[in-house]
Amino acid sequence: MKPVLWEDNKVLMVDQRRLPTEEVWNTYGNADEVAQAIKDMVVRGAPAIGVSAAFGLALEAVGFEGDSAGLRSRLHEKAAVLEATRPTAINLKWALDRMLRLAGRLSSQNLSSMRDGLVTEAKEIHAEDIRLCKAIGDAGAALIPQGARVLTHCNAGALATGDYGTALGVIRSARDKISQVWVDETRPFLQGARLTAWELMQEEIPCKLICDNMAAHFMQRGMVDAVVVGADRITSTGAVANKIGTYNLAVLCRFHEIPMYVAAPYSTVDLNLSEGMDIPIEERNIREVTHVGATQIAPDGVAVANPAFDVTPPELVTAIITERGVIRAPFARGLADVVAAAGT
Repeated sequence: MKPVLWEDNKVLMVDQRRLPTEEVWNTYGNADEVAQAIKDMVVRGAPAIGVSAAFGLALEAVGFEGDSAGLRSRLHEKAAVLEATRPTAINLKWALDRMLRLAGRLSSQNLSSMRDGLVTEAKEIHAEDIRLCKAIGDAGAALIPQGARVLTHCNAGALATGDYGTALGVIRSARDKISQVWVDETRPFLQGARLTAWELMQEEIPCKLICDNMAAHFMQRGMVDAVVVGADRITSTGAVANKIGTYNLAVLCRFHEIPMYVAAPYSTVDLNLSEGMDIPIEERNIREVTHVGATQIAPDGVAVANPAFDVTPPELVTAIITERGVIRAPFARGLADVVAAAGT
């Protein structure tokens, strides 16, 4: 399922907060509405919010009245609003920067040409992400042994990307070799329980839902052959920011000698950062921890911490799966080559 669509100069998003019990599509007409949808987790997943942000700027171009210089100024203003919504995922900034660079190149043209160019570019960012995910899937499938039991965390599937997925892209491409997928529920927002399990069941890929704190139990009993996760930002040295709980899994994998694979496109790589501890970590609303849906599960007034992501050091990553193949440690050269090959 494509979680974000461009139709009739509007952006449509499936409301991922309502899945799996309801499939509801919302319509958005400007960048501010898209920004709020990203902030509110209507759409989530690093590649998907990058696509959504690009479409947000395209909406501004379609609705703008004025001249090309005025539109360029408006796009910079709205890009700042969009970028502020989710600080950890670098794909968001990558997509916005790509749109702004094009706006700069087109600013000498008339408004109509500039609008058309920006809409075309946003659509290409979406289409490119799907191509990259399928290439990641093909590259990663070769790492999965026959009969494998694979554990994944959060949702790095079609719903988190333009379509197909990164970690779930690997699982989709290797489905004939996989006997079972262990799905972490992924507290506190339950992306694994609500979204990953739903995606896998839609495609009849065998899966079993577990609580996050059960992973060690199954590893100890030799019931996990590989862990495959996505990423929200990867530094130049291979440190990986991903959904909170990923670092836990990496430590467990090292102890139990299980490969820990990270699947991500070049747009997730941030060559401007080398240290994982320099990645900004989003802190989300405490209600996500104190409530499950509308049900309160914690006492009133309890102090709460709710970091949305953690950072796995490169020493705990077996390999990074990209659209150009599998990169193993040391990661710096391979990651730089992947970004350079993209040429954007």
